[in-house]
Amino acid sequence: MNKFIKRIILKIKLVELQNFRKLNSVRIDFDDETTLFVGANNSGKTSAMVALRFFLISPSNLSMRDVTIGNWAKINAIGEAWENDTEILPNIGDFLPKLDVWLDVPLKEIYHVIHIVPTIDWNGGLLGVRLQYDVQDLDKLKIEYLAERKSAETLKAALINKDKESTPKVWPINLIDFLEKKSSKHLVLNAYNLNPKLLTKSPVDGVAQPQALLPNAIILENKPFRNIIKIDEISAHSDFSNEKRNFVQNEDQKESSYKQSKKPLSEQLRSYYDRHLDPMKKMISEQDLDALNAIQKAEKTFDERLKDAFSFAFQDLEDLGYPGVNNPKININTMLRATDGLKHGSAVEYEVADPSGDGSKPLLLPEGYSGLGYQRLISMVFMLMSFRDDWMKKYKSQTDIGSSTEDFIEPLHLVLVEEPEAHLHAQVQQVFIKNAYGLLRKHDLLKKSKTFTTQLVVSTHSSHVAHEADFSNLRYFRRRQAKSKSVTATTTVSNLSTVFGTEDETTKFVKRYLKATHCDLFFADAAIFVEGQAERILVPHFIRHHFTNLPKRFITLLDLGGSHAHSFKQLVEELGLTTLIIADLDAVVPTLITTKAGTETSRNKSAKPEKGKSQKTSNPVLKSWHPQLEEIDKLLALPKEKHVTPISDGCDLYVAYQKEVEIGSDTLIPRTFEDALIFENQSTLASIEGSSTTKKVKEIISEGLTGEELAEAIYDLLKVAEKAAFALDCVLTQDPKVIVPPTYVREGLTWLENTLDGKNTNTVVATS
Repeated sequence: MNKFIKRIILKIKLVELQNFRKLNSVRIDFDDETTLFVGANNSGKTSAMVALRFFLISPSNLSMRDVTIGNWAKINAIGEAWENDTEILPNIGDFLPKLDVWLDVPLKEIYHVIHIVPTIDWNGGLLGVRLQYDVQDLDKLKIEYLAERKSAETLKAALINKDKESTPKVWPINLIDFLEKKSSKHLVLNAYNLNPKLLTKSPVDGVAQPQALLPNAIILENKPFRNIIKIDEISAHSDFSNEKRNFVQNEDQKESSYKQSKKPLSEQLRSYYDRHLDPMKKMISEQDLDALNAIQKAEKTFDERLKDAFSFAFQDLEDLGYPGVNNPKININTMLRATDGLKHGSAVEYEVADPSGDGSKPLLLPEGYSGLGYQRLISMVFMLMSFRDDWMKKYKSQTDIGSSTEDFIEPLHLVLVEEPEAHLHAQVQQVFIKNAYGLLRKHDLLKKSKTFTTQLVVSTHSSHVAHEADFSNLRYFRRRQAKSKSVTATTTVSNLSTVFGTEDETTKFVKRYLKATHCDLFFADAAIFVEGQAERILVPHFIRHHFTNLPKRFITLLDLGGSHAHSFKQLVEELGLTTLIIADLDAVVPTLITTKAGTETSRNKSAKPEKGKSQKTSNPVLKSWHPQLEEIDKLLALPKEKHVTPISDGCDLYVAYQKEVEIGSDTLIPRTFEDALIFENQSTLASIEGSSTTKKVKEIISEGLTGEELAEAIYDLLKVAEKAAFALDCVLTQDPKVIVPPTYVREGLTWLENTLDGKNTNTVVATS
C-alpha cells in the first residue's frame, strides 16, 4: 500500500446506487486513496463501474436493459394502467437508476461546493447529491406511448387477420419496450441536494437505505460536480485498435479517456507528447529552442529530442517494472519527415538486439510485435500519467499562460480502472496495482498536497491484484440469492475493513494468511477449508476424478496448516460463501501431569479416538463453529443432515470429520485424513511405490493386520510420517481413479456438488 500523508481535504466518502442491473440498492464506501472492487463472476463489479461511467461521464448511454430487471414489471404495469385508464400510484422515476454521491468536504473548501450546499447552517462534513434519471415530460411520454401502442395493436390485428395462426410481436409490446428505443428522448439525468442528517449509518443486511427525496425537491440547475471532480477511466476493453464506441465524453474534458484507451500505443504516446511535452505548447526553454532548431536541420537530432522529452515518462514506466529482465526497450523513431514526429504508425518501436554490441546498430521491431501484456502495461502507464498531467493543466497552451483560468484545477481527481489484469502476468499485475496510485500522485504539486485529492477505483477478477491491496481497500460484491422464483437475484457490497471490528489476534491471523497466499477466496463460488498438506494435494485430485460437476465450478481451496478454519468464520459469513470444512476429529483425553513445582494439573493429551471413553475434541471448528459439540461420542453420533448449518442468506456450511467406517468385519474410527485414506484404500496402497512413508504403509498392509492392531500401527506411523510425500505417491498412481476419497470426505464433496448444482432443496444457488 502506498504510504501518503493523510489529508483532511475534499473526497468522495461513499456512493449509494439504486435500480441499476443487479445493484438494486447498494452502498459502496470509497477509500481515501485506492478502492478495489472484488467478487465472483456475475456479482456486479463491472455493473458498478459502468454505473459510475454512465452517471458521471456518459449519462445518455443508459439503456432500459440497465434497469434492475425486477423493476420491469412495475414499469410495464404503469403502461398497462395508461392503456386501461386506471389509477396509477407509483412514479416511473421510482424504478429508474439513481446514484447518490456523498462528498466529505472541510469547511475551508466551501468555495468549491457552494452551489450544492443544501442549507445555510451547513458547517463542513458530508454533502450529498442525487443523480437520478427522470421522465422529462410525463404527459408527453404517455401520449406518445399510447399512440404507438394503438398503432401496434392495429398492425398486429391486421397481421393476424392475414394469417390466423400467426402470433406477431409488434413494437412496442409494453412500456419497457417503448422506452428501450425512446429513452434518450424521454429520460433526463437530474441532480438534487440530499440531507446529510438523513444519511443512514449503515445498510441493513447489506441493503442500502437511501433517503427519499421530498416531493418538492428542487432540481440543481448546473452540473453539480463540474469544477469539483475530474473523472478519467481506463476501460477493460483496451485492445490497442482504432475501434470507436459511442461514449459521450465529459464536456469539460478534451477527449474521453475511454476513447484514449482504444488507440494504438503509438497514437497514445503521440497524444501524450502533444499535450504534455511539445515545446510549442508550453514555456520555451533553451533546451526546446535547441530542439526546434535541430528539427529543421536533421531528423536524427529530432529523434534525440523526442527521446529526451520522453525520458522522465520512461523512467516512470521503469518504476512499474518495465522493461525488467530480458524485455525489449522502447524506442521512439521518426520514420518520415521530422515534422511528422510521432504521427507515423511505426513511431513506437522495440529494441530487441544490437549485433554491434556498442549500441550503434540496434535491431528494432514495430509496436505490434510486442506482446499484448507489455502493450497493455505501457498503455495504462501512459494513460495514468496523461490523466495526472491533464489534471495539473500541463496541456495548457502558451496562449493560456496568464489567463484567468490558467490556475484552476479541480480539487478531486477520480480515476476508474477496469480489470487492469487483462493480458498481464501475475507479477506485472501486482507491480501495477502497487504503484498505480503513486504514479497518479507523482507530481510536485501533489506529493504533499493539502489541496488536491486523488481517488483510484479499480475493479478486478485477479487474486494477484487483490493480494497487493490492503484488506481495508477491498469492497466485496456479494451475490444475494433470490428468496423465491418470483424475485430476481441481487447484489450487495461489503466493506471488508469493517468485517472484524477490532484488530485482535483472529483478525491478524486472517490478514496474514491472505497476504501470505494468493487466495482467490474473494472470487469463488464456494470454499473448501482443509487442515494439512495431504488434503491440499488429494482433495483436488478427488474432485477431478470422482466428481463430474465440481470441476466446472469456481472453488477455492484453503490449506490452513492446522485447525484454524474457525478464524475465518466472520469473513465467510460476510462473503456469504457456500463452504465445506474438512476437519480432523482430534480426540484428546484429560491427563494429570506433575509440574516442576510438584503440583498436579490436568492437560489434554492426544489419543486414538474411541467410543465410551469420555474423550473430547480439541478442534476449535467442531467446538465453537459447528456443530458446537465437544464430546467425541456426540460427534460420532451426529446424523448426516446435522453436519449442515446456514451461514447467511441461503448459503450453508458443511463440516466433515472422521466417523466410524466398516473395514471388513471391523469398525474403525480414523483420527486423521491419512489413516482414513489408508483404511479405505488398502488394496490399492499395497502396490504403489514411492517415499519411505509409502513403503512403511505397504509393509503394515502386507502384515495383514486388522482391527485395532491395524489402527494402532497406522496411528504410530503417522506421528512421524512424510505426509505430503505419501499424498504425492497416491496422486501419481497409474490409474488416478483407483485412490478413492475417505467416506467423510466423499460425503462432504457430494454435499458441495449437490448444493452448487441446486439439488439440495434447502439451498438456492446462484450461477456464475
